[in-house]
Amino acid sequence: MFKKQWPAFVLAFVVPLLAVFWWWGGFNSVSVTETEAGPYRYAYLDYDGPISNLRKSHRTALNHFTAAKVAAGDTISVILTDPRAADGKVRAQLGYTLAENAPIPNGLKEGRIERRPVFAAEVQAAVLLAPSKAYQALSDTLEARGLAIVMPTVELYRPAGQANRIGRFTLEMNR
Repeated sequence: MFKKQWPAFVLAFVVPLLAVFWWWGGFNSVSVTETEAGPYRYAYLDYDGPISNLRKSHRTALNHFTAAKVAAGDTISVILTDPRAADGKVRAQLGYTLAENAPIPNGLKEGRIERRPVFAAEVQAAVLLAPSKAYQALSDTLEARGLAIVMPTVELYRPAGQANRIGRFTLEMNR
């Protein structure tokens, strides 16, 4: 009986899943380069908890920007500790980049990262999918050189600005 129904199963379930994965950038390649990055000025909240809850703190930071009527730039996450070492828990600074002359919204701290040499992994993908792709590509590249990912890392996400477009995620690790 299943042999007769497999085309319907593929059309009803597999094809839509593959289409969503493609739309989210799941098949997009990650480029890993050695470059220079920064400087960055950003406003952030300190975070200490499960890596799965980072987005809630980003939303809280964005609410501070909105209340202060300050333009928020790219999403920035400075991941200070390795989630693999603490059962998925991290210490991080979560917020948004700021223009040089913009005020710091109330309730947020100011952070700065100077220009520095980095390994950078870039991918155009949905914000939920991009970090895993970028970290895996960076890990593979570093492993081939006898190196490993070292914290802290800086994650930047620049939305595309359109609902039907996927943004650009950049992962940076100091060289």
